[in-house]
Amino acid sequence: MEELIARVTQKTGLDAATARKAIGLILGYLQKEGPQAEVTKLIEALPGAQDAISEGQSGGGGGGLMGMMGSMGGGVMALGGQLMGIGVSMGQMQPLGKELFAYGREKAGEDTMGAIMGSIPGLSQFV
Repeated sequence: MEELIARVTQKTGLDAATARKAIGLILGYLQKEGPQAEVTKLIEALPGAQDAISEGQSGGGGGGLMGMMGSMGGGVMALGGQLMGIGVSMGQMQPLGKELFAYGREKAGEDTMGAIMGSIPGLSQFV
């Protein structure tokens, strides 16, 4: 996880704590919305991923309407709202997603990441 956090901070300019929380939010979203077998394989391939997911869920992202949308579902747009709620700008979301998915491809394989991307509507705009 530390290697991924370092790569994300370099690409996005986020501090390590925010990067970790953002990664946790994204992985938690994938866990909820994606194909279970592939997402489980991805999480198992990323040591520390489950801890980051737990932190992302407990620390939450954004209150108000965006936080409410996130708790109700709301798809990729709600995930974007949660990321903005923890300090990730719109301009940082795409490099964050690209780096996370590139790292996922390295660790879990192209087939795993392709299945995840193909199953979640709107996800491709962030990666």
